[in-house]
Amino acid sequence: MTTAVAAPFRFFSLQVTGTRRLGPSLVRIGFAGPGLHAFASHGRDQSLSLFLPHPGQDEPAVPLELGDGWWQGWRELPDDVRAVMRSYTLRARHRDAAGRTTGIDIDFALHGTEPGTAAPAGPASRWAARARPGDRVLLLGPAVADNRAIRFRPPEDTDLVVMWGDETAVPAATAILESLPAGTRVRAWLEVRHAGDVQDVACRADAEITWLVNDGSGAEGSPMALGALRAGGLPAAERPYVWLAGESGCVRALRRHCVGERGIDKRRVTFVGYWRRGLTEEQLRAQE
Repeated sequence: MTTAVAAPFRFFSLQVTGTRRLGPSLVRIGFAGPGLHAFASHGRDQSLSLFLPHPGQDEPAVPLELGDGWWQGWRELPDDVRAVMRSYTLRARHRDAAGRTTGIDIDFALHGTEPGTAAPAGPASRWAARARPGDRVLLLGPAVADNRAIRFRPPEDTDLVVMWGDETAVPAATAILESLPAGTRVRAWLEVRHAGDVQDVACRADAEITWLVNDGSGAEGSPMALGALRAGGLPAAERPYVWLAGESGCVRALRRHCVGERGIDKRRVTFVGYWRRGLTEEQLRAQE
């Protein structure tokens, strides 16, 4: 099923096709559905909205029958009925010989599900940890390949790509790295919670990737990330492009460093806050 909403985005009814644990706190989940051929994206850091069922529900509750009024109708559903909505990025898109989408992969960070973790897991992490083939979800995704939910857009004259992402941005960052052509110079810092979450990246670009292991005990603003970027040397470049994604406070601090300390043109810095420390996604959306 595909249901049109605000173009160029559509709803897709999907089912889990398989899961693969990538590390102590990361799992990759594959999805497919009969209408997924209409899903179109350049990939990279494509943002998606995923609607998940509560325990005991066969499918997520989203009133698509209301047409353009689905959003208000969804918000008015009881808390224990209304589908859980979370934002994710596309990790991979699988296509047939004609180029039509046959399946997609999304990587989930399993906050609070690891052994010995004190903080409770959120509803999306709990769902991902127990996901099985056949489980049903609803996806709000692109039907047009070039859409506003893709943020990684280096200018054509870019001679160096600089990247930072925390564990929530690792799926987008690794997808970007794998998409870059040979000869592209890249300096990237990627932050995860466990050494076991470090991944091999199949990258054709001339990339130097530094993995930072942060157990989450640091203060707000991730001084580890800021310290790493300050200490890390960058190759000489006249027209660098910077992509920063992850916790909002850390992203802002890193942007100030790139613009104020590194002297990089702020118009060539893309910064995306995927989450904010101390707030749920519902609380963040309530502030918008």
